[in-house]
Amino acid sequence: MTATPPPAQSQDSDQDNGQESGLGKGLKKRHMNLIALGGVIGAGLFVGSGVVIESAGPAAIVSFLIAGVITLLIMRMLAEMAVAKPVVGSFYVYAREALGNRAGFSVGWMYWYFFVIVVAVEAIAGGRILQLYLPSAPLWILSLGLLVILTCTNLVSARSFGEFEYWFSSIKVIAIVLFLGLGALWITGLWPDSTPGVANLVDHGGFAPLGWGAVLAAVVPCVAFFTGAEIVTIAAAESAEPKKAVARAMRSIVVRIITFYVGSIFVVVAVVPWSAEAVGVSPYAAALSALHIPGVATIMNVVILTAVLSCLNSALYTSSRMLFALTRNGDAPHMFTRLSGGGVPRRAILAGTVIGYASVIAAFVSPDLVFSFLVNSYGAVALFVYLMIAISQVALRRKLEAQDPGALSLKMWLFPWLSYATIALMGTVIAAMAVLPTTRSQFWLSVVTLAFILIGYEFRRRSRTSAERLDAVTPPAESAPESAATGAEAEQLVGVVTREQH
Repeated sequence: MTATPPPAQSQDSDQDNGQESGLGKGLKKRHMNLIALGGVIGAGLFVGSGVVIESAGPAAIVSFLIAGVITLLIMRMLAEMAVAKPVVGSFYVYAREALGNRAGFSVGWMYWYFFVIVVAVEAIAGGRILQLYLPSAPLWILSLGLLVILTCTNLVSARSFGEFEYWFSSIKVIAIVLFLGLGALWITGLWPDSTPGVANLVDHGGFAPLGWGAVLAAVVPCVAFFTGAEIVTIAAAESAEPKKAVARAMRSIVVRIITFYVGSIFVVVAVVPWSAEAVGVSPYAAALSALHIPGVATIMNVVILTAVLSCLNSALYTSSRMLFALTRNGDAPHMFTRLSGGGVPRRAILAGTVIGYASVIAAFVSPDLVFSFLVNSYGAVALFVYLMIAISQVALRRKLEAQDPGALSLKMWLFPWLSYATIALMGTVIAAMAVLPTTRSQFWLSVVTLAFILIGYEFRRRSRTSAERLDAVTPPAESAPESAATGAEAEQLVGVVTREQH
C-alpha cells in the first residue's frame, strides 16, 4: 500500500534544487565530514601501497603526490558543479546535461558497476581477514555474513549508513594519525633504540632506484587508490545543507591527501628500507615492526578490516543512490524509485547486493575465471568516470555562469587552462594504463564493460523511440471518466517517487 504521491514537479526543478527526490535527510555535518575523510582512506593504502613502493622505491612518495594532485584537481572541478547545482546523482546528471544522454547513461552505469564489484571484492577481503581467526569457517560464509550485516544497516536509513561510516572512518583516521606520530618520533630520534634521520630514502640504490619512468608508471595505480573522494557529492543529497557540506569537504581534501597518503608513505620508506620483503606484503606492519610495537599483526588486521568494512558500507550506499538517480531520467527500471518510509531506496540497495552475492559465490565456484574477469573488468572504470567529470565541468562552466553567476561560490582554479591540463593528465593516466603490462588487461576488460553499457544505451534509446512512435499513432479514447488522469497528468506522475508504508 502506498501513500498519496506529492504534487508532481518538473524534472528540472526537481534536480536543480536536489530537495524533491524523496530521499531522507539523515546525514549530519559530522557524518559528511567523515564520509569525505574516509572516502580516500581504503584498504589499498594499508596493503596495496606496498606494490607501489616495490615498483618505484622511495620515490613512491612522488607517485602518490602526483596522483593526489590529479585527484585534487578532478575533485575541485566536481565541487564547482556540486556546490553550484546540488542534485541527486551528482556527476551522472552533470555529464547528461553537458555531454548528452549517452554520456550520462554511460557515466551512471559505469559508476554503479564499479561499486557493485567493490561490494564483492571488499566482502571477500573482509572474509579472508576473519578467516585468520576462524580457520574452520568457509570463506564464502564469512564474506556473505559481512555483506548481510552491512546491507541491513543500509536498509534502515541514511543516518544508519552515516553513523557506521562515521565510526569506521574515525578508526582509520586515528590509526593514520598515530602512525604518523610514531614515525615522527622514530625519524627525530625520540623513539627508543631508533635510527634518526631519513637515510633510508637514498641508501638502497638512491631515491628512484628503478628510474623515473617507473615512478611515473606508478601514478596509474595510485590514482585508483584515491577513488572515493567523490562520494560526498552523492551523499550531499541526503544532508540538510548540501552546498555547505560539499564546499567544506572539498576545500580541505588537499590536506587529507598530503597528510594521510604522502605523509604515511614517507614514514614507511624512511623507517624501513624500501627493498625489504615485508614492505611489499604490508608496508605499515613492516614499519610498526621496526618500532618493535607488540601485536603488530593483530593491530594491522583490525585496521585493515575496518577499512574494508568502511569501503563495503560506502559501496552499498553509493551504488544504490546512483541506481536511484538513474531512474529519474528513465535510464534504469522505474521499480527502483520506490522508497521506504524513512526515505531509503531499498530496492536499489538490494539490486547491488544481489550482484555482490553472486560475485562472492563466483569467487568460491570459479575464482580463476568468472571472479577474475569481474575484478579486472572494473579496474579502469572509475578513471573513465573521472575523465568524464573533468570534461563535463568544462562544458557546464559557462552555462552555470549564464544561469546564475552568483551560484559559483566555489570555482575551479585558473579556468579554463587548468581544467584542460587536468583532462590531459587524466587522459595520459588512462593511456598509460592501456599499455603498461601490469594494468593492460584491466584496461581492455574495462573497455569491454563500457562497450556493454553503450549497447545497453542503444537498446534503451530504440525501445523508447519505438514507444513514442506507438503513442503517436494510437488514437485517443472517445471519452474518459472525469476521475481518470489525462495523458499529461499520467506523464507527470511517472517520475514521482512513492513511499512504501509499513
